[in-house]
Amino acid sequence: MSLLPAGLGDALALAGHRVGWGAVRRLPERVAYRLFEVAADVTVARGGAARMRSNYARVRPDLDDAALDALTKDGMRRYLRYYCEAFRLPELGPDDILARVRVEGDGPVREVIDGGGSVIAFLGHLGNWDLAGAWGAVFLGQVTTVAERLEPEEVFEEFLAFREGLGMTIIPLTGSGNPFPALREAARRPGIIPLLADRDLTSKGVVVDFCGQPARMAPGPAALALTERRPLHPVSIRHEPRGRGWGIVITFHPPVAVPESGTTREKVTAMTQACADVLGEAVREHPADWHMLQRVFLADLDPARLAATEAAR
Repeated sequence: MSLLPAGLGDALALAGHRVGWGAVRRLPERVAYRLFEVAADVTVARGGAARMRSNYARVRPDLDDAALDALTKDGMRRYLRYYCEAFRLPELGPDDILARVRVEGDGPVREVIDGGGSVIAFLGHLGNWDLAGAWGAVFLGQVTTVAERLEPEEVFEEFLAFREGLGMTIIPLTGSGNPFPALREAARRPGIIPLLADRDLTSKGVVVDFCGQPARMAPGPAALALTERRPLHPVSIRHEPRGRGWGIVITFHPPVAVPESGTTREKVTAMTQACADVLGEAVREHPADWHMLQRVFLADLDPARLAATEAAR
């Protein structure tokens, strides 16, 4: 609930994003990065990273309090770096994007797309997925994805225009009907369909083991791959220093196997678990690149919400 008068919070949110898009683009890159680092440190100091710290504690239980505090500070800096880079993305040409991206394991994906097929990608909130999407749209093929509808509506429209301006096709998660039929249509055309799936936003999520903890993840990528008989590749993204600034590494992991037997739900769960295993290893290895400020693990979810979710199935 906003503490601002009705409508004022929405107006400020929209104005803030517009100011961000305009002002951050005009700053020297190093100055912009430093500005967002300071904002991240202030956020941590004011307790705004408590959920991130809790999530890190679950995936890295080996860390003591001091190490966990340091990881949370680094994680919040990388999270706000994502926004800094997102604001500046429209100013980047193909050569600029290429200079900021290193790719691993994309050979099999290119073979499928060059052969006229599509690939489903299971992503987590890792690194900078918008920069990865821009790279894909320029250097890989048609990119189609789903975006969570933001509030106010004007902010969502701004983000929609931004991502479509980078060459992506965006399907709203809510407010425009079930996105699955549109995804099925996209899967029948050459290209890649990257879907953020490391937290469940619906009542249809599946429970998986993620870094040794039960968590709810979205079944959409596995269900789409299974329905359209398309390969499902886990994809991890991480930041890395690049010259005087930063870039990302996109890793396309091998496609997960489709179970030979079981119900559709059982197959979807098994394929989602296989993706969770791969992303879990990436998160353990590079935890600061996992920008998760929401509840993911069952132990952190509201029991009433869980009961309502189960009843809705």
